[in-house]
This record gives sequence, C-alpha cells and structure tokens, in this order.
Amino acid sequence: MRTMTWLCGLTMVLGVTAGARAQAPAPVAAAPDPVRTLVSRLELERYKATIKGLTQFGDRRQGTERNRKAVDWIEAQLKSYGCPTERLKYEFNPPPAPSTAAAGPRPAPNPNARAVGGGRPRGNRARTGVNNDPMRQPDERLRALNSEPATNGPRELVYCTKVGTSRPDEMYIIGAHMDGHGWGEAANDDGSGTALVMELARIFSMPDVTTERTIRFALWNNEETGLNGARAYVEQRKGLQGKEDPPGSGKYPEPRWLGMIQHDMMLFDHGAPRADGTVSPDQRPEADVNIEFQSASRMAADSQKLAWFLHAANAEYATDYPAQVGPHMTNTDSTPFMDDIAAVSLRENERGVHVGSGWDPHWHQPTDLYATFSDKDFMLGLNAAQTTLSGIAQLTGAKLRK
Repeated sequence: MRTMTWLCGLTMVLGVTAGARAQAPAPVAAAPDPVRTLVSRLELERYKATIKGLTQFGDRRQGTERNRKAVDWIEAQLKSYGCPTERLKYEFNPPPAPSTAAAGPRPAPNPNARAVGGGRPRGNRARTGVNNDPMRQPDERLRALNSEPATNGPRELVYCTKVGTSRPDEMYIIGAHMDGHGWGEAANDDGSGTALVMELARIFSMPDVTTERTIRFALWNNEETGLNGARAYVEQRKGLQGKEDPPGSGKYPEPRWLGMIQHDMMLFDHGAPRADGTVSPDQRPEADVNIEFQSASRMAADSQKLAWFLHAANAEYATDYPAQVGPHMTNTDSTPFMDDIAAVSLRENERGVHVGSGWDPHWHQPTDLYATFSDKDFMLGLNAAQTTLSGIAQLTGAKLRK
C-alpha cells in the first residue's frame, strides 16, 4: 500500500511538473551580437581585391605620379563607401644627402643594431635592406611603372571619418601607410594594412551602422621616409582636438583623440630564418597577429590596456589566427602619437626583433608582389582586420539599425 501511495505521489509530481513546463513561456531569443555581425561582413576575396587594386600603382613611392594616383584612387574608394573624405597637405623637403666623399668612409654595420625600442635580436638573422636596383625586378612592365624617381615638394594624404552619434567629440584613429618602395608592388608593405583600413571604413560606413564615438580612417603618406605624413598630421591637428567649429554647432573637425591603432605589414608570418638565411615558403601553423605597444612611451600604461583589449577581441571574434601582445612597437606611424594617447600597432611580426632580423624576405624587395602571397597569408591579414574591427566596434559603441 505504501509503495502504491509513493508511486501515485511521484506520478502526480511529475504530472504537475510536466504541466508547468508545458505552460511556461518560451525563452526569448537573444538579440544578435552587432559586433559579430560586423565581423561577418569582412570577406577574404574583397580584402584581396582591395590589395590587388592598390598594386596597379606599383610601389607607390612618395613624391611620384603613381603615388598621387594611388591617393586619388583610395579617396574615390572611400567616397564610394559613403565615408566623407578630407586631405591633409604638407611639404616634404629633406636636405640633400651628403656625398660619400664629404661624409667620409661608411662605418661597418653593427650586427647587434636594432630599431630604437625594438627589443634584442636573437637566433638566426638574415640580411635586410631596401632594394634600389631596378634590374632586380624582372617584370619589365612593373620596372617601367616604378621608374619615376621621387621629387621633393607638396604632399597629400587622405582620411575619412565616421562621426559618432552621441559622443562625436571623442575619436579613435585607425591607420596604415599607403606608400612603399623597393621596386615591387608594395602588396604587403603596406598594401595589406591600407586595404585593411579601407575595408573597416567600408563596413563602418554602411547605412545600418551607427557608432557613439567617432572613428577616423587615415592612410598615411611618406612613412618610408620617416613617418612624415603621420608626423604632419600630429603637428597640424593635435592642437585642434575637441574644438567645435563653428562654436556651438556640435561639429568637431578634430575630436579628442582616445587611441590610435596602426596596421603595417599584415601577411607574412613564416617563422625565423633558417641557418642558411632562407625562410619557409609556407605560413607557419602557429602564425599570429602581433599587437605591439611601446613600453618606453609616456602613455605606455594606457597603450598596454588598449593592446590587451584588442587581444581579448581577437580571442572572441577572430576566426583563424590568435594574437599576442608585445612591448616593442617601433618605426611605424603610431610612433608620433605614442606620447600623447594610447597607441598600438598590428603587424605580422615584431618590427624590431623579427622583421628587422630577416623574418620577411620580401620586405622592401621586388618580390613584395600580390602573386607572392597565398590565401593563408591573406587570411592572416583578414584576422588582423577582424581583431581591430571587433575591438573598435566595442570601444565606439557600434550598433545596427533595425
């Protein structure tokens, strides 16, 4: 009898529970993550096509007609995305280099030399440098395209701006340099970074995308001559930050800088040189996106926080390649900003320790061609784009209109 009573009680409990479950309202589906939606709009083939488009202008050496045509092309693309453009104008008139006779004998190269703040090289090293011999470029068409020498004088760089809805006076700057040299196509240095910034400008400029804060997409010129375009931007616009023009209009031609994220050579992480100086032709399985800050800068603490924020964004949203953070940012267009705001750079490898030690044999060489790189290489660049896009979408409060 007790057994029958216990079974009846259990049956009643189960029946009540089942009935309660049947009557409970269905759970509400979570709203789509706008950051993930934006990241999904990055496409490998579009990224590759933008790099390919840049290579039609050869190495885009500053001070040449091909460089000026590339600036025009970049601006036309940005306008087609709906991103309003402006140009920064400056002069580049460096003093003439001293003659060999006047300068005296050239000192022997220092095998331990490194870029300032770039860390200490270790392991095998391969020779690096800038190719200045046109005959090392076997493609006659490309050799002819790159034959015009640079001349001093006026320079221009182009940028476009996504204005924030509720905090238009605060801004993140996303940058890459569009000039190159070495008698190739500058596909990686820095077509890969330029295309990345252009793709982010395209996505953030879509009609259904809003951001609370402002984003500026800058394509620097004259990087290869000493970061001159980025330096000119800082010199001309640093003092304009946060000022309404006209007063009371709510318009800020130069919003207050919150951070700067630079992209410089995104494709090639094939590992260290071997003992004979050669580098593997294949992207290594453990390839990653290097996010660097400069530990010797005044804003090192804030820059490190920005780097780790992007690292976390990569872990959440990048599809194929992880990120790593390092303190050796150097010789890149974020350098002029690093003592004023949080500034980081994304690269294929550390600039001072790795690239400077021969990890990329195509750096400033005739082989820096679109055809040199595989889809695995291009995918590394796309993962860098996913990293920055997802991070900046969160930092600027990106949303999608319904």
